[in-house]
Amino acid sequence: MNQISKNLSRLDRAGRMAEDTVLVIILSAMILLAAAQIVMRNFLNIGLIWGDEMLRMLVLWIAVAGAIAASRSDKHINIAVLDRYLPEKLELPVKVVIHLFTAVICGIVAWHSTQFVMTSREFGDILMGNVPAWIPQLIMPVGFGLICYRYTLFVLSELLRLAGRGRSR
Repeated sequence: MNQISKNLSRLDRAGRMAEDTVLVIILSAMILLAAAQIVMRNFLNIGLIWGDEMLRMLVLWIAVAGAIAASRSDKHINIAVLDRYLPEKLELPVKVVIHLFTAVICGIVAWHSTQFVMTSREFGDILMGNVPAWIPQLIMPVGFGLICYRYTLFVLSELLRLAGRGRSR
């Protein structure tokens, strides 16, 4: 069981590093593109035709990437009403149920957003002049898939703790 915990920890670290890298790249691109648009419009009387649409897509990307980053620390939006009233021995099993529910819902959203992206591809939707819309829309199934992955890791880790707790008695 110790080897399983080590492998889960390695997977978690790899995910965190990839998430941080994506966030930095997206935020840097947004800042550079917005600054370039401002300078070009104010000083050169020109602009990038696709710039504003690209910024809107990057806002979607950073929102989903931020949700992924929030999920790594279990900082998603929640209402912690039961936490105050639960006995300590029930906190971990309740967490397992909540995290499993979150993983299932994110898996369902990932599946449906995959269907959306496939439909967009099938109809030949175009963004930013000539970019197939399905390419930037991929962030939705990928992002929700990664959140599902993260919460599945939480569930596995918590189940291992529960199993260890049961053996010690």
